[in-house]
Amino acid sequence: MRHLRPAARAFGAFPRAAFARLAFAVAAACLPLLPAAARAATVAPFTEAAFKAAEAQGRPILLDIFATWCPTCAAQKPIIAHLSQAPEFHDLLILRVNFDTQKAVVRAMGARMQSTLVAFHGATLKGVSVGETDPAAIKALLVKAEG
Repeated sequence: MRHLRPAARAFGAFPRAAFARLAFAVAAACLPLLPAAARAATVAPFTEAAFKAAEAQGRPILLDIFATWCPTCAAQKPIIAHLSQAPEFHDLLILRVNFDTQKAVVRAMGARMQSTLVAFHGATLKGVSVGETDPAAIKALLVKAEG
């Protein structure tokens, strides 16, 4: 046991597989203790696969239909980012749909303009908001998606 550090020699060798299992168990047990930021909502670009998977899992989903040139979308972005950090929305999946490049998705969702927010819980449509920049109203839409 010459190759082991002094502390390891004192307590005996610990098999790597056992250590890995122990480390995983400790990490899993500590997950609820992590700060809310570590358990924030997931934000990702829209893909059909991600949307279908979230629908099938019954997850709360927010489609954020935006345009890079849209001032209302620019105002919504930090509000959504701030709300996505709240512990109550840690299961929420926020999929960003580009109004200019993802026209098929925009049409499929029935959106007529950018700055449209569409909330689902699984496959169930829970609400639609167009041009909303009031944080309380956007939060209310996210709450609808949660339940």
